[in-house]
Amino acid sequence: MVQTRRVFVTGMGVVSSLGLGRRAFWQALLAGKSGASKIELFDPGSIGRDIACEIKGFRARDFLTAAEARRAGRCSQFALAAARMAVEDAGIMPKDLRGERTAVVMGTTMGEVDVISELQSGWIHHGEDAVERPKLPRYGTTLLPLHLARAFGATGITQTLPAACAAGNYAIGFAADQIRAGRADVAITGASEIIEKLQFAGFVRLGAVAPERCQPFDKNRRGLLVGEGAGILVIESEEHAVRRGATILAEVGGYGLACDAHHITRPHPEGDGSVHAMRRAIESSGITPDDVDFVNAHGTGTDANDKVEAFVMGKVFGGRRVPLSSMKSMIGHCMGAASALEAVACVETVLTGIYPPTMGYETPDPDCAVDVVANAPREGKHDVVLNNALAFGGYDAVLAFAKPGVLPETVGSR
Repeated sequence: MVQTRRVFVTGMGVVSSLGLGRRAFWQALLAGKSGASKIELFDPGSIGRDIACEIKGFRARDFLTAAEARRAGRCSQFALAAARMAVEDAGIMPKDLRGERTAVVMGTTMGEVDVISELQSGWIHHGEDAVERPKLPRYGTTLLPLHLARAFGATGITQTLPAACAAGNYAIGFAADQIRAGRADVAITGASEIIEKLQFAGFVRLGAVAPERCQPFDKNRRGLLVGEGAGILVIESEEHAVRRGATILAEVGGYGLACDAHHITRPHPEGDGSVHAMRRAIESSGITPDDVDFVNAHGTGTDANDKVEAFVMGKVFGGRRVPLSSMKSMIGHCMGAASALEAVACVETVLTGIYPPTMGYETPDPDCAVDVVANAPREGKHDVVLNNALAFGGYDAVLAFAKPGVLPETVGSR
């Protein structure tokens, strides 16, 4: 379906291990700061790893009412905090979000997994009577958008997309489609994720977690670091944004979705799904590969993922080496929230012309023949930026952001 209604980003909110708010987050990225530290959320014990990009010092009551803090688990608390920051950043009055013309679309991998783990632990050790009834309504991936909808009185489309580590891009793309199709005028969209013991242990058991640092595309990379956080965007139709005099940060371009249909954890060696997703994002934006200035890479720091993503870059862009970088070297892999946090950075790149660095890049890998923005920011052309999310299970979602006025008048999806 051809869609002609333009969609713009007008506000952004961030909860991350590097800081709270888009400005603190962006400045920390440019400074190459690391969010990695010893885990304090739980005792890692004999898991074999004890470093993660955990958010410390977050106080829910700085952003939530007492009732909201009681009802919401940690994952929803992050989402609510980031959403309130994004709405304030957009300069839109919360009362103006009430009603059916506001959509709320959120992504996540596991949602309030800490709640279900706590309930299960109580049951196992103390019997079913130990399951605390007041905690039961705090569990479920569907709660993320519901908490936001309730907070803002948004009664329009409300959706959760648990699309693994591509969930953020899925959510933003789906929300943009609702605006393009005329089903909504404004959307609060993004993703949230937390670190939890079961999840952390699972990634360690898979052999995917590095001992101390994440070094995407480096020859000596040893894996990812688990991260957490929330990235939220306020996006609006052009008419809605212009009518209220909003400051436009970037345009949401096209996006591409695909599936490797290959393996539950390993990417397809030829990157078939990833290639399709990148090409669809470019084509549906009405541009060519030569128009792309920068790519925010999925860049997990695992051997197979980085190697395949580098191969995919070559297939999509040919001999042209488009600069790319991975924020996961600083904030870790935030699972469902990864591409939402990275979307915030993509918009900042469109605004500033600065490419954030990939930290820890020391030894080039001949199997990763890409132009890595290594260890320091780089300035460059910034009309169009791609955000890659190439997730477990072969979930591939690639989203384009552009300067207002750069993309052609007709921008579609998929």
